[in-house]
Parts: sequence; C-alpha cells; structure tokens
Amino acid sequence: MITTLCAAPKGMISMNTLKFTKMHGLGNDFMVVDGINQRFDPAAAPIAAWASRHTGIGFDQLLLIEAPQTAVGDFRYRIFNADGSEVEQCGNGARCFVRFVTDKQLTYKREIVVETAGGIILPRLADTGLVDVDMGKPLFAPEQIPFKPISQEDARAQTHTVLVGTEPIPVSCVNMGNPHAVIVVDDVAAAPVARLGEAIESHPQFPQRVNVGFMQVLSPQHIKLRVFERGTGETQACGTGACAAAVAGIRLGLLDAEAPVQVDLPGGSLHIRWAGSDADHVLMTGPAQTVFEGEVSY
Repeated sequence: MITTLCAAPKGMISMNTLKFTKMHGLGNDFMVVDGINQRFDPAAAPIAAWASRHTGIGFDQLLLIEAPQTAVGDFRYRIFNADGSEVEQCGNGARCFVRFVTDKQLTYKREIVVETAGGIILPRLADTGLVDVDMGKPLFAPEQIPFKPISQEDARAQTHTVLVGTEPIPVSCVNMGNPHAVIVVDDVAAAPVARLGEAIESHPQFPQRVNVGFMQVLSPQHIKLRVFERGTGETQACGTGACAAAVAGIRLGLLDAEAPVQVDLPGGSLHIRWAGSDADHVLMTGPAQTVFEGEVSY
C-alpha cells in the first residue's frame, strides 16, 4: 500500500493536517475521511482543489464518516462532490464506507446501519469480500425526485419528457436517495453522454439537479450503463445510477425482476436486485478497494 503526504498549496499557511484513505468502487474513486477520530470541518476544507486530478489528490467524491445522530445508527455518512457540493447518497461510496470502517476497526459488525441525507442504508461485508448494500425503496413521484413535469399527463407517466432546447428527451425518473434520470439508448458507446448529460443535469425541470444515466439493454438480466453525475461529470461507475437504471428497466418491462440484473459500467460490473413493487428494497452487490493512505495539510 502506498502512503503519500500532500503539502498545502503554495502561498497558504498550513494550519491543519488531515489523514485520509483513497478508495474506489469500480473506478468511482473517493477520498475517505474519518471524522470520528479527527476533527474535520468540510465547510472550511478546499474540497474542489483536492478533487483536481492534476494539482490535487484526485477523486469523484469525498466521503466523511461521522458519529450517528440517532439511536439506531452505527455511523453517519456524508458525501461531497468534486465541486464541493454535498449530496444525499452514493452507492459505490457506501461499499467503500463499509470496507473502510471494517478495515479501520471502527466496527466489528458485518452489517451496519448507516445514516445518510437520503435515508438509512444497510451495507454488509460478505464473506466473498464483496459488499452488499440495501439501498432502500426507490421513489418515483415527481415531487419525490424532485422533477417538474411538463403536464399533468406527463406527471402520471412512467417515462417523462425533458425538453432540451426543442428536442424532447424521454427519461425515467427514480430517486435512490438521490435523483436520477435514466435514458434508454440503442448503443451506450455512441450515446451523447457529455452533451445531454450536461444539459439535463442542470435542467430547470430538475430543481436540485440530477444524475443522468444512459442505459443499453442487452438482455432481460443484463445492461450497459454510463452515468453523468451531477457536480462531477461522467464517472467510471455509479452505484445509485446502476440501481436506478435496473429499477427503471424493470418498471418499463425491459428487465426481469426475478433475477439479479448485471450492470456493466466503464469501471466494471455491479449486480442489482429489485422485486418490482414500490415497497421492495433495492439490493446492490459489488467490490470496494483501498488504493493508498495519505495526509494533507491545509
């Protein structure tokens, strides 16, 4: 394992030293910070500068582990995008979270209760080394995304219309603790991920912005997916995006609810299970890996 020490940017007076761990889930990479055993105020930290892949540590999100705020939780889990904005949920980060607290001996439980801004999740470290995460129930109502439909008829539909200029784009909206818009495409490799992703991510119909997924169906149990994440851009993998795509595909009748759906992302594959009703929880299985340990002064 590599250990690295990052100095404060030139011209700045170093005031704090922060220990962190660099981790990734299928290439979706994170700076993970233990906020229980060291003091850390994210509002005072240069997160966007640290996220830079040329002049900083380089990551898609910063994950912060804190003490729980309720009697039922084992930990509190906070997520900050590369632009410094705080978001509700991150599925790949959740797998890295449980690997981190286990490796650092912050818990000896195999399954933990984790508080997030998007609700409670239940990640579990399996004997195989993979991590299973109960991501909770998906939400679909426009006000739960949130999403502003163009009409009452559109609000009741499973597929909604987003107007990009004069071009109507059909999207399936799913909240997996954070908002997602899923677009079905014929060929994910040729999909206009950068153009449409940027246009829809900050579209006025999504008042809190949205993660945009581009899904190609290969079979009833197999899809390819690319995700343009809000505040970050396209990433190698997105756990909540994989959940949202599988759920959307099942609701549209394109995917089978009776078996796990394999989701192939640029960084690797996840397996998603959802039984198909609004009351059923979404279950995600995938890897989590540590890259290096480091310290940064700021």
